[in-house]
Amino acid sequence: MVFLINLARVVFAPLIEPIRATTGAGDATLGLLATMVWVGSALPRLPTGFLLTRVSRPQAIFGSGVVLTTGTVFTLYAPTPRLLLAGALTMGLASGVYIVAANTLISELYPTNPGRALGQHGVASQLAALAAPGLVGLALAAGGWRLVLEWMAVGAGATTVVFTLLARRTEFPEAGSEDRDVLGAIRAQWRIILTAVVALGLTTMIWNGLFNFYVTYVKTTGLSEAAGRTLLQVVFGAGVPAFYVSGRLADRLPSVPYLLAILAAFTGCIIVFPTVSGFWPLVAASAVTGYVIHSIFPAVDTYLLGSLPDRHRASAYAAYGGGMMVLQAPGSVIVGVLLDSDVAFDVIFQLMAGTLLVVLTTLVVLHVDGRLPSSAEA
Repeated sequence: MVFLINLARVVFAPLIEPIRATTGAGDATLGLLATMVWVGSALPRLPTGFLLTRVSRPQAIFGSGVVLTTGTVFTLYAPTPRLLLAGALTMGLASGVYIVAANTLISELYPTNPGRALGQHGVASQLAALAAPGLVGLALAAGGWRLVLEWMAVGAGATTVVFTLLARRTEFPEAGSEDRDVLGAIRAQWRIILTAVVALGLTTMIWNGLFNFYVTYVKTTGLSEAAGRTLLQVVFGAGVPAFYVSGRLADRLPSVPYLLAILAAFTGCIIVFPTVSGFWPLVAASAVTGYVIHSIFPAVDTYLLGSLPDRHRASAYAAYGGGMMVLQAPGSVIVGVLLDSDVAFDVIFQLMAGTLLVVLTTLVVLHVDGRLPSSAEA
């Protein structure tokens, strides 16, 4: 199920250029289209924390499947760019509910090694990102970009039914029964929530803006759109081993130093990337960048879910998810507006690198001063 949930969030990256060709939309509109998915993913996260004080994790996951199916069908038949924006928002809503409920449930199912379990779940999620450019290519060859949405709608409906049948036969842990006070959890855990929001929210804002316009950037280097989709696939493909390895490392390494090391490596990738040219050098740069950025997701999830107590886990994680996604979501529309204002990609990369350096320096100083929490409050 997570395959389709994440596919809904990343499928618009390889669809940017086909939608531009069929609708004539500009960079700002296309950036807003990609952003709406992530805005949708941000909006329900804190409300999901409240929802999980009343319903079980499996019930919330079932609801996310229904929303994903409905939203994908609506987007499939949306006749105008404005309705496409509404459809993308609805598809994003499903992912916001799913991620809070599912990641919380996974950490409760595997309390002794949450990083490993979350990493494996992340691998399944990342396979969707890896498949997205290829699926779009197949759809374009078979009849048009909307065809990929038809496949997604059918798949979302089928997996929701299968999940529901399996959930009825499964005995789930009772750890979540203690989590009944969302605001109390936020007050108790605000330091680790804020740390994770700043570290991941601003970093993934950069990443969101970059990967949604990856094909567009590659075209400016003189390569074709098809080469751009291939390089985007390399970026996402590198995330598969990243989730697997990083989840295991997150169980073994000190959380904050490991997180800062990943952030430093990603900052270095953004600084170096504009200097790379040619297909094969870009393949190497894409692979390294993709591996590094995808390593940060299981690291942050383990940092939070591996240390939050039962009575705060879903509520605090929902608050983190909402705050992080609010920061992340504008990345694509910011890049789109800059491109429509004739700002060159080299300048955009400089702005990205400068933002990351500020974030990294601030977090390192706070860590050295002992002011970053290494785990949740007991």
